[in-house]
Amino acid sequence: MPKTKKTKVEKGVGKAVKKTIEAVEKEIGKVTHYFDKIGVAVVELADDLGIGSLVRIKGVTTDLKQKIKSMQVEHKEIKKAKKGQAIGIKVDDRVRPGDKVYFAEE
Repeated sequence: MPKTKKTKVEKGVGKAVKKTIEAVEKEIGKVTHYFDKIGVAVVELADDLGIGSLVRIKGVTTDLKQKIKSMQVEHKEIKKAKKGQAIGIKVDDRVRPGDKVYFAEE
């Protein structure tokens, strides 16, 4: 089959879809560290977050959706975290530094 060149419109479609997805999912933080032995991610928050929130952690090889069951700041359990805090959250699967954290829809 011969190769066909994509037009500017076709090339822009992927970017438009990606921007639409990002608009639906509001970024609330970024993973800065992952402790694999205990399954905990350190997240720097760009928005407030509370226990029970449904989040999506997305990266190059990561795509995880889960409810926040446990959060800690300096080894103390908390129910709510504020923008600017670095928190530890228990995660169901491996995540990587640089992965972004979003509020997710059910």
